[in-house]
Amino acid sequence: MSFDVGEREFVSILGPSGCGKTTLARILAGIETADRGQVRFDGKPAGPPGEGRCLVFQNYGLLAWRNVLENVELGLELRGVPKPEREAQARQYIDLVGLTGFEKHYPHQISGGMQQRTGLARALSMQPKLLLMDEPFGAVDAQMRTILQDNLLRICEQTHMTVLFVTHSVEEAVYLSDRILVFSARPGRQVAELAVDLPKPRYDYDARSDARFAEIRKEVSRILAERTDYYGQRVAVHID
Repeated sequence: MSFDVGEREFVSILGPSGCGKTTLARILAGIETADRGQVRFDGKPAGPPGEGRCLVFQNYGLLAWRNVLENVELGLELRGVPKPEREAQARQYIDLVGLTGFEKHYPHQISGGMQQRTGLARALSMQPKLLLMDEPFGAVDAQMRTILQDNLLRICEQTHMTVLFVTHSVEEAVYLSDRILVFSARPGRQVAELAVDLPKPRYDYDARSDARFAEIRKEVSRILAERTDYYGQRVAVHID
């Protein structure tokens, strides 16, 4: 497979469970090593995890013994940012994700949606050029998922973030994305690429009721249904 992600673009990787989406996200983040090929970031080999990329995990990844503020500060602390500075920066992103007032709460004291927002605030506090998100809303209920999707779009608009978003939900991919990369079933291969030409900002109108939304969703679903047995050649992965 080979694909690019442009600056300030929101690209979703969509495919069935088990096709390798999470493995790919971890390779792009530098947590795992590719068997072959390369990941390029700003035109250079990406290498191990660095300041330019952050991954938001599907299981939140919070430390149970640290409260919301301390969890958000973690990356800044590991980077050696002085406490007053990292606390001020962490509070800024806690406010951005709507968790002001919950700074002293521990993960077991807040809901799943609030835990996911804590993980998002921690990633955003690192000010990455590329935000990788691995099915971040898969563990929350449908209503909270819709709220978190809208919050994410607002944050992207405010921060001009570049996002590579992993999901197995067709509707989620269509609602959030500028472009969708469709993967086949295991072993995962890129089988299609679709532009999503819905108006923005999508949270300001009922995008899911738009006739164009239904057309794109139908086309993506058709591709997934037809290409479940697709096997392709492996080539290098590039992100610019």
